[in-house]
Amino acid sequence: MALKVQSDIRKKLLDAFAEAEGGFLSGQALANLIGCSRTAVWKHIEGLRGDGFVVESVKRRGYRLAGTPSALTADEIRLGLKTRFIGQSILYRETVDSTQKLALALAQEKAPEGTLIVADEQTAGRGRMDRKWHSPKGTGIWMSLLLRPEIPPQQAPQLTLLAAVAVARAIEEAAGITPEIKWPNDLLVNGKKITGILTELQAESDRIHSVIIGIGMNVNQKRGDFPEDLNEIATSILEETGNEASRPMVIREFCAHFEKLYLLYLEKGFYPIKLLWESYAKGIGGRIRARTYNGILEGRALGITDDGVLELEDSTGKIHLIYSADIDFPLS
Repeated sequence: MALKVQSDIRKKLLDAFAEAEGGFLSGQALANLIGCSRTAVWKHIEGLRGDGFVVESVKRRGYRLAGTPSALTADEIRLGLKTRFIGQSILYRETVDSTQKLALALAQEKAPEGTLIVADEQTAGRGRMDRKWHSPKGTGIWMSLLLRPEIPPQQAPQLTLLAAVAVARAIEEAAGITPEIKWPNDLLVNGKKITGILTELQAESDRIHSVIIGIGMNVNQKRGDFPEDLNEIATSILEETGNEASRPMVIREFCAHFEKLYLLYLEKGFYPIKLLWESYAKGIGGRIRARTYNGILEGRALGITDDGVLELEDSTGKIHLIYSADIDFPLS
């Protein structure tokens, strides 16, 4: 309980500094805002300083947040995060085998909806079909989001498409580039992969216990940081813009956009999300190859249904519904 109280005080302190937008706040004003003593404020400010935050102190003016750590931390993600529940509970680890694995354990421990698990490095990151996901230290965003939506289990894949739109919008806001979405779970820039999404479901036949959305985003990798087999197919924000991006800021943008879309989805259903997804979609209208569990299909991608299922029209005019596949395009 004591640790939770300390965490709440630190969060309120960071929120106060974010609202001040670089201005000074007196020790008494902070104490009043947070609901603690001035001595407690001072102790938590010293804690922030110890974690790499630059907090200036000027007599008769108070405290001002003048700089944040260069490393990715939960506190820096929280700084300026304006959501109701997405990302309000954050578990950060410097190194994990997989954020998905850690998120599943937290889901079983009844962690609240919106809990975000973030790592600076994954040693066993994975994508769809248990493919390895390269997750080096200090370069990308490796995170998993825990949800508990009251929707039928068969609708859970729609959340992958929703997350893709939220990621696309976050990258637009943070870096000024517009990714394209490749159904069902990849985001591309100039034809190269910048983000992958993995959605995993824990459910009974008629009830969802939890949905865990894993996101791997290439942010500040240089070409030489990718393994040789990925050099020609992967990219990053740094590679595309020439500028490093703030990983905490990208995460905050994602959380804000995801929460807005998620609440819209729970109220209005998938259709408004579908329209947004189509505005970023790549390959729709062109010829594609779909590698499914049951074989390979080729034809024209017509779009997605109101349930988020890909429609493919083959050479005979037959329309196939694709629920899961690897997609290749364009085909001549």
